[in-house]
Amino acid sequence: MEPLVHINNLSVSYFTYAGEVQSVRGISFNIEKGKTTALVGESGCGKSVTSKSLLGLIEKPGVIKQGSEILYEGKNILEFTEKEWLHFRGKECSMIFQDALVSLNPTMMIGKQIMENLQNHNKDNLPTGEIRRKAKEMLDLVGIPDAEACLNKYPHELSGGMRQRVMIATALITNPKLLIADEPTTALDVTIQAQILELMKELQKKLGMAIIMITHDLGVVADMADEIVVMYAGKIVEKGSNEEIFYNPRHPYTWALMNSVPRLDLDSKQELVTIEGTIPDMIQPPKGCAFCSRCPYAMNICAQHMPQNTDLGDGHQVACWLTDPRADVSHVPFLTGGAVNV
Repeated sequence: MEPLVHINNLSVSYFTYAGEVQSVRGISFNIEKGKTTALVGESGCGKSVTSKSLLGLIEKPGVIKQGSEILYEGKNILEFTEKEWLHFRGKECSMIFQDALVSLNPTMMIGKQIMENLQNHNKDNLPTGEIRRKAKEMLDLVGIPDAEACLNKYPHELSGGMRQRVMIATALITNPKLLIADEPTTALDVTIQAQILELMKELQKKLGMAIIMITHDLGVVADMADEIVVMYAGKIVEKGSNEEIFYNPRHPYTWALMNSVPRLDLDSKQELVTIEGTIPDMIQPPKGCAFCSRCPYAMNICAQHMPQNTDLGDGHQVACWLTDPRADVSHVPFLTGGAVNV
């Protein structure tokens, strides 16, 4: 079955006074219909830049480089006219932004902001009353009590969880085929996070949409994602199904991300695991593996040559020299997923 979105060799750079910042460097992956794909990695790894590319929101000094392709239902959206972009954004593809209080207009009532998205794509010439009714229905669908009263409120009158639900309602009122969720639960407490994630899963089943989940929270990934794409320094270092990534991770960076998550079974006095070092300078990225300087299993070749993608079967791919048959992996904890207690 043809994927909803096929991203092929996407490269995005920002040309600054200091030089070319290579934010995304030749990444390729698919987004399947009705599935959730998670982009995971540290801040600055290229997750949000990738999502902005999908919506045509890369602004100067940013440039999507030649040779990049984003095929949506077989058509390269990077060749869209402005009119085609206006139809695509909000209708075919919607986005839930990270901070609802910043994203919502503080001077406009909630109802007007939700209705505005549907009015922009009102091909059926629905009257204002019908659009308002649909806005109320969407607020009911996302679990907001007394939706009619909420339509007449301003963003500051709602709690963080309610504002996030409003953002979801605004994004989904046009029934998009693709939803981009950029860290949608970051500013919420754990209980509200769980409610929002459960709501998104329910709406995905009802509407049959695909979701791109951008996050650094592996708890969110475990609960939501069907496919996981692990990014580091603008490149994909590992990708595969939820089960493969969590139970058979093969890249040291994936291990490091998982080991850095606090665990309930650790001794209270035991230090939390951190990823030592910092991400490389993306104006002059290393010619070899970008994670080399922080990797405890790095070899000489890692600093000299970029590893190629190795297909491990069932869609599981990893870019690491440790998978080369010539590598000495006698000291590498493959079988334990890089657990620190081996």
